[in-house]
Amino acid sequence: MMQITDIIKYEGDNTVFIWKHPCEDFNSLTQLIVHESQEAVFMMNGLALDLFGPGRYTLETQNVPILSKLLNRVTGGKSPFHCEVYFINKTEQMAIKWGTDSRVEFMEPTYQFPIQIGASGEMSLRAEDSRKLLIKLVGTENVFGQAKLTQYFRAFLMTKVKSYLVQIIKEKRINIFEIDEHLLELSEVLKEKLHPDFLDYGISLERFFVTTVVKPDGEASYEKFKSLHFRQYADIAEAKLRQQVSVIEAQTEAQKTVIESQAMAAKRSQEGYTYQQERGFDVAEHVADNEAVGQFTNLGVGLGTMAGVGGAVGGVVGNAINGAVGEGILNNSPASLTCKGCGSPLPEGAKFCLQCGEPVCESDTIVCPQCGKTIPKGKFCIECGYKFSTSCPKCGHELAVEVKFCPECGEKI
Repeated sequence: MMQITDIIKYEGDNTVFIWKHPCEDFNSLTQLIVHESQEAVFMMNGLALDLFGPGRYTLETQNVPILSKLLNRVTGGKSPFHCEVYFINKTEQMAIKWGTDSRVEFMEPTYQFPIQIGASGEMSLRAEDSRKLLIKLVGTENVFGQAKLTQYFRAFLMTKVKSYLVQIIKEKRINIFEIDEHLLELSEVLKEKLHPDFLDYGISLERFFVTTVVKPDGEASYEKFKSLHFRQYADIAEAKLRQQVSVIEAQTEAQKTVIESQAMAAKRSQEGYTYQQERGFDVAEHVADNEAVGQFTNLGVGLGTMAGVGGAVGGVVGNAINGAVGEGILNNSPASLTCKGCGSPLPEGAKFCLQCGEPVCESDTIVCPQCGKTIPKGKFCIECGYKFSTSCPKCGHELAVEVKFCPECGEKI
């Protein structure tokens, strides 16, 4: 009766992709144990005959159909052929580091200046097609782990990564000074481009990360464009800040004006006058400040203006002024030119009354030949004191300044 002589299994380092069991040319009743995360390839005479998934197998003719034509029972249960078993680790192996062996030079897409960069990161791989991986990469190796895989893929990976990296930066027009913001995008596109290349060797590229982009810090042209890049953002930020400050200041001033206006409105309401009446006071004060002392005609203009401004206040002021002018007692000055219709003071050269619209009669005024002022008719000019009347040299009759002959004796003046 045949006895089980060997148990073939692998429970070693998880960083190993493929491991060859040392037992060869084993008994046909040898037990094969394949774990959940593994696959086993049965090799005979250098050919990959069968692939075993997770489970326990007895290597006999009914479990390995191909063996039914090859095993020789005459040899005492031993196979006369060369047999091997390879275990393939199907787990995802993470944190496999990669990095470019040199910097790649290209034309920066935003500012159009030559630049050299490098890149590095991590990736995770998983054995996808055990038979293809074994045939294409492993061959007769006893152990095939991460270190040997990265060594085999180094030249392939460097060439592909550098070429794809430049293509992506140009296609996406990624600014070199903002490239760290695009690391996730770079990682996803690179993984998509590299996946078919790895799959061709029976390996699935599960994850691919670009963690660092090495820039030429310290290089003159790079530092120049870097300074210009960040300076423009600083200028924009400063301009926006100034604009916000100006808006805040304007809003503050507007709010201040509103508060002051509300306070003044409350004050007028308490004191019993309106804004129009207050403006009447202001006009009267301004006119009074600008009146020339002793110039009665100018004073008349100011008084007339005040008499008609300010509603109720203007009316009170106007009545007081009119009364004072009518009595000839304002500043002890002679009466100014007044309207014959309403008695309101008239400004110099007025053609109509400001209060009632009555035309001003020109016969009531005269132009002083000495100072040129238009004044009420009288014997003397109220501006310069010039005497208008004279007497006839023959009869002594008092004459007006404009007469050419004496109306009493006919003497030529």
